[in-house]
Amino acid sequence: MTLLEQQRDRARLAAGDELKSLLYHPSPEVLYALLENPALDETLLGLLLSRKDLPAEIIENIAGHKAFLKSYAIKRALVFHPSSPRLVGLRLLRDLYLMDLVQFSLSPTVSAELKRHAEEYIIARLPQLPLGQRITLARRGPARVAGALIATGHAQVLEIALDNPRLTEAQVLKVLWHDKLPQVVVLTVANHRKWSQHYNVRLALVRNSSTPLSIVLSYLPQLTV
Repeated sequence: MTLLEQQRDRARLAAGDELKSLLYHPSPEVLYALLENPALDETLLGLLLSRKDLPAEIIENIAGHKAFLKSYAIKRALVFHPSSPRLVGLRLLRDLYLMDLVQFSLSPTVSAELKRHAEEYIIARLPQLPLGQRITLARRGPARVAGALIATGHAQVLEIALDNPRLTEAQVLKVLWHDKLPQVVVLTVANHRKWSQHYNVRLALVRNSSTPLSIVLSYLPQLTV
């Protein structure tokens, strides 16, 4: 029996400190064997997933165990792991709690595709959220989420969302392209100290059917032919 085979057998049966030490073994074969060990509980699995050098195939293997996925902490660790395969992220992302989705969507290392999915899951939950959580998202959420909150026209989140430092002109314009926009949105944007100064925003306000004539007339002289 080779040394590697001996270590694999140890990994399947180890307990206590020996099991804990094997969590940091460099061999994927030993780690695969470790996942078959009945003594590997949620705490130890969490320690294993805290390894930044964990191979993607090990993460995929963990994500394939239904027993492991009963733990929210494990699912979260799988999604947030820098080596997590794309399909694992796509499959488990929808199970994350709201603020974990927000944290994930704001992570600079997350791919654009997964970031977009996370934002879509947040936006889909907006109608069911209590006001306090919507205000929090308006203040600290990603740009797409802030834009979605602006479009609702809710007076208590509208101004806060427009002040969100992550909000982009593109998202404000996207809101203003809506045909049946609540007039309170148009009025708040038109009077906002920052966005009302953007030329493209003024142009979008002029083109929006909900914009009062007085605002349109005040902007017309400033527009190019």
